[in-house]
Amino acid sequence: MTAGRRRSLVAVITGASRGLGAGMAVALAAEGVRLGLCARTCPEAPDGTESVTGSVDVADADAVERFGSQVVAAFGRIDLWVNNAGLLDPIGPLADADPAAVRASIEVNVLGVVHGSATFARHVRGRPGPGVLVNLSSGAATRPYEGWAAYGGSKAAVEMITEVVAREERSHGLSAYALSPGLVDTAMQSLIRTTPVAAFPAVERFREVHRRGAFNSPAWVTRYVLEELVGAEGGGGSGSCPVRRRVPDEPGE
Repeated sequence: MTAGRRRSLVAVITGASRGLGAGMAVALAAEGVRLGLCARTCPEAPDGTESVTGSVDVADADAVERFGSQVVAAFGRIDLWVNNAGLLDPIGPLADADPAAVRASIEVNVLGVVHGSATFARHVRGRPGPGVLVNLSSGAATRPYEGWAAYGGSKAAVEMITEVVAREERSHGLSAYALSPGLVDTAMQSLIRTTPVAAFPAVERFREVHRRGAFNSPAWVTRYVLEELVGAEGGGGSGSCPVRRRVPDEPGE
């Protein structure tokens, strides 16, 4: 993708107040992309970029739709929509989990993706040109981790929802991808590393990754999105292009 094409893009990122979402916002801003950034806590826009920011509960379909409309009113269109907002809690055996925490996890991780995907699909249907939808997934979508029933189950749902949306919307020019970003050193990773083994038996794997510093950076994930997804001809769900993707490991020093 050329520098000129990147500067003409408009991207929405949910869950953009911290972690991967905030890091992707900085990386996209450096490319000149205009941004719509939302989270429960209103995100701070990166310096030097045109942006629309808002406090949005992604579990609220109307709130997501209103935010999308605000971005379109400001910039005329949306080219890339990244459903990044997500919750890891509750961690521990499902039998011991607080039902309210499980409900919140499903509402944000699944319904947040549903609402963002639907809002963006309607937008792409109503204007000329293609659009790229990226729904953040995880290795936990296909690998069962004890202690992550709600999280892993929600990410598995995200992958199937994305597969279906890719098929439903391909004729309208929307390309949809379920993207596992690899391990990114965020507050979520910090929470994982401090979780007792009794609640999350696989915790040592994540502690070892931290000791080695073997993480993908938000800039690396953003580069993959721009070059491999936004820059691709055709798109997810069309022809042989896979919908489910994983960002490769970032080369070390």
